[in-house]
Amino acid sequence: MTLSDVVDGFPGLSLEAGAALLAGDFADALYLFVDDGLVVVRTALPDSTRRTITSHAGPGALILPPGSEEMLVALTGARIVVLTVEVCERLIASTEAASLLLQGLAESLRQQHAALAGMSRLHHVDRVRQKLIQLARDHGRVGREGIRLDFPLTHDLLGEMTGSARETVTRALDELQREGFVVREGRTYSVHVAPEELGLTAV
Repeated sequence: MTLSDVVDGFPGLSLEAGAALLAGDFADALYLFVDDGLVVVRTALPDSTRRTITSHAGPGALILPPGSEEMLVALTGARIVVLTVEVCERLIASTEAASLLLQGLAESLRQQHAALAGMSRLHHVDRVRQKLIQLARDHGRVGREGIRLDFPLTHDLLGEMTGSARETVTRALDELQREGFVVREGRTYSVHVAPEELGLTAV
């Protein structure tokens, strides 16, 4: 059994790609479960044009709802299940469901720690490289030409994920493409990392 099985049949929110929801849209939420699609949590500081993505989540992920200065943005079409305090209290009455909730929270924390570790790297090329590896591990699809990131991944978006300016990301990606580490295919990328290094299964 997975957390997807536990929340199967629960009412959810369907989001189109590009849709954004604020903290007020999740007033009763304790956690959010991503049933389908890919979403990010982005800071939305008043009087600031600088934005930062603090987490990204795909199918099966359990995340916190956006805070007062954050927004949840759908990178692709997505479905979100809102887990209220009442719902979570019912779930933890089941040992199996409670274990799955804890596993989901642990995975969310793992991703947050990996993101912070990547941001601490001094060289922007290393930051972008590490973020691409993290995205490949969490959301990639193993193909014959590498691990595909089958979602729109713009330079601006990578900049928000790495704390780098768009121009800096562009230069870093140019270098990584020259190395053969990444190949661009329209608005998506393939990362040339052995799947087994990321715990993924090769085709």
